[in-house]
Amino acid sequence: MQADAKRMSEALALARRGLGRTRPNPPVGCVVVKRGRVVGQGYHHAAGKPHAEVEALRDAGTRARGAEAFVTLEPCSTHGRTGPCTDALIEAGVRRVVVAVKDPNPRHAGRGLRRLRAAGITVESGLCRAEAAALIEPFATWVTTGRPTLTLKLATTLDGSIADRNGRSRWISGPEARRWVDRMRSQVDAIMVGAGTAMQDDPGLLPRGRRRATAHRVVVDSQGRLPMTTRLLCDDHAALTVLATTAACPASRCAAAAANGVDVWSLAAKGGHVSLKRLLSRMGRAGWLHVLCEGGGGLAAALLRAKLVDELVMIVAPKVIGGRAAVPAFGGSGWLLQQAPRFERIEQRELGADMLLRLRPEN
Repeated sequence: MQADAKRMSEALALARRGLGRTRPNPPVGCVVVKRGRVVGQGYHHAAGKPHAEVEALRDAGTRARGAEAFVTLEPCSTHGRTGPCTDALIEAGVRRVVVAVKDPNPRHAGRGLRRLRAAGITVESGLCRAEAAALIEPFATWVTTGRPTLTLKLATTLDGSIADRNGRSRWISGPEARRWVDRMRSQVDAIMVGAGTAMQDDPGLLPRGRRRATAHRVVVDSQGRLPMTTRLLCDDHAALTVLATTAACPASRCAAAAANGVDVWSLAAKGGHVSLKRLLSRMGRAGWLHVLCEGGGGLAAALLRAKLVDELVMIVAPKVIGGRAAVPAFGGSGWLLQQAPRFERIEQRELGADMLLRLRPEN
């Protein structure tokens, strides 16, 4: 079991390389082992490209016959843009397949495992289940609800402010925390902000470094207030931007954004604002699995009220701004104590001088 767990951990590490690049498919890793030695490995690079099992079997070649395959997700058993991985494993002649977690799609769950067993292959499932389930959670949410997983990230001071009275937020968090956020940006399908944040901070919302930009950028601008000089609407990556708006946005503004390559989504309004449920449904239809929202306070509160937050990430800096004019993490009228949203902590650690809190809504 210890040796098996090591191999599955290696497969999970491979799968993580595909985070943010496989939509609408989940990230998957595979390791092929023969006589205790790794003879093949692979991961799913992008939709339409070979799945992890096929990559690993190609790497193993003829050594796959009589070998064991460790896969982070149940092998697919249906034809899509690529052939079924169950067929590839059977044809390669592997003798044992160890799977971390079953396919969360109710139409397919267990089907691939049954097909492998019917071919005489020994099949075991459940090894490193918790880690594998966490890895594919965005895919599981998407395939069962039709919308992406939404992570709300806010950097605050000790007194819960996300900007000072002049609207400045650079930098509340320290360099270690900003590098952590940058890595997270590279692992999601879209990064979202409200119009107020876009106007105040003029962010680029792209991960730094050598990775080619693949994440979409979404700015929620219900009334069409953003000037066309806003970076999200006119920089070299404007084709990655989605302007989520309503019929209240002037047609000329929509046309100007579209002329720059921006994808304009005119959605139904709720209370004068973009319907966030409609927005996430539209994201789901686009095949997005994981969306990171980085504020501001009005959008953060609206997402909480709509019960659309799957994960809350708070980066708390050891600073105090104070004063009524500071910008709170959650805007609007707030909640009475008895109705206040409650969360359970799933991770807590230091990021330099800052504290990282990852939480889930209790309900």
